[in-house]
Amino acid sequence: MDSARRKGDFLAPESPSRRKVGESSVAAVVVSLLVAAALVYYGCFNSITKSSFTKYRSVVGELFENKSLPPAVEKQSVGTESCDLFTGRWVFDEETRPMYKEEECGYMTEQVTCMRNGRRDDEYQKWRWEPRDCSLPRFNAKVFLEKLRGKRLLFVGDSLNRNQWESMICLVLAATSSDRTSLTHNGSLSVFRLQDYAATMEFYWAPFLVESNSDDPGLHSIAERVIMPNTISKHARHWSNADFLVFNTYIWWMNTPNMKVLRGSFEAGSTEVEEVERLAAYERVLRTWAEWVDQNVDPSRTRVFFMSMSLLHIRSSDWNNPGGIRCANETAPVLNATAPPYVGTDRRLLAAAAAAIGRAKVPISMVNITTMSEYRKDAHTSVYTIRQGKLLTPGQKADPMNYADCIHWCLPGLPDVWNELLYNLILHPPPQTLELFLSFYP
Repeated sequence: MDSARRKGDFLAPESPSRRKVGESSVAAVVVSLLVAAALVYYGCFNSITKSSFTKYRSVVGELFENKSLPPAVEKQSVGTESCDLFTGRWVFDEETRPMYKEEECGYMTEQVTCMRNGRRDDEYQKWRWEPRDCSLPRFNAKVFLEKLRGKRLLFVGDSLNRNQWESMICLVLAATSSDRTSLTHNGSLSVFRLQDYAATMEFYWAPFLVESNSDDPGLHSIAERVIMPNTISKHARHWSNADFLVFNTYIWWMNTPNMKVLRGSFEAGSTEVEEVERLAAYERVLRTWAEWVDQNVDPSRTRVFFMSMSLLHIRSSDWNNPGGIRCANETAPVLNATAPPYVGTDRRLLAAAAAAIGRAKVPISMVNITTMSEYRKDAHTSVYTIRQGKLLTPGQKADPMNYADCIHWCLPGLPDVWNELLYNLILHPPPQTLELFLSFYP
């Protein structure tokens, strides 16, 4: 594939012609007010029932899916009201990507070192996200570490948040001496220390945020997953005093359409469970989480972020490659960026997360990585990874139908872009109200 094709054929169509400044501003205000009214009326700031959820998704979804928000007149700066970081396109960029080299980051786990594990194509490392209406400043490790000086950045969630945490470690190593850093593991908590900045970047394993029978960071391959949707304090006591909290929970919800909910507690040896439909259980968990945030986070000190769902690509026919096998041998993003494949998702959970964030009194920023990740069928670890702690054998690599990992992502790669968005939101906090409207729906 020649470089001209790479830099041209994979670009999404340009935005429509711009409107006049006055027309765009008035239209944006009107649409924002309509969206606000729809969210308030249909339950974003109140408890969501099944009927109100349906109305909520229909009204708000129609506005966003029809792209009712007018395009900006020019590229806006991050932090301004009209800046939507999450709508854009992937641009092939060999000059500035990747932002670090795999062999230069000694803190990566074998799960994500795809080139070391045998992958030969490296184009997945060279895609840059370009928002439609915003200028996205590149990640600057020195600037970020100065922002982090004397502070604690904590990722909480599942292995995809760990994927992002490892990416962040690799991104900042460019600005500090590796012999002045250290990494320790203590149960569910992993701490990366930067001595020169008196700062830490941490990861806490809690795939459901609340207590579950999958909370052991090393022994969690459990067929029947059970949660306690109202119990969070056992985990949350480790989150106190963080300056930046980055949460996620999604992929562990996708095994079955219903979730098993424990009546009682694990400590008491309770065994009685009830089955709750996935969405209802997810709403209960996020209500518990949001209540914890409201009761325990001081917004004058701590910024709170929620990462939206990261996609899996397991059915190649979804992106018009019926002869493919899951995400194996995919070397480029989805080409038609105007028509996301909407694969591997239960988007009701995305709307439920937005509703929980809307009800919270403490400001929470949703980082909408869903649609941008949906295009990236090429960026998964596939067969270049580990299973149960061991690298795949040649025989397993030859059987992608059973062994390709289409959930996690190679590094360098897509999670670096997630962190580029997080970096910009930390340095340039957007207006909270409009940010919610622009970010929760693709």
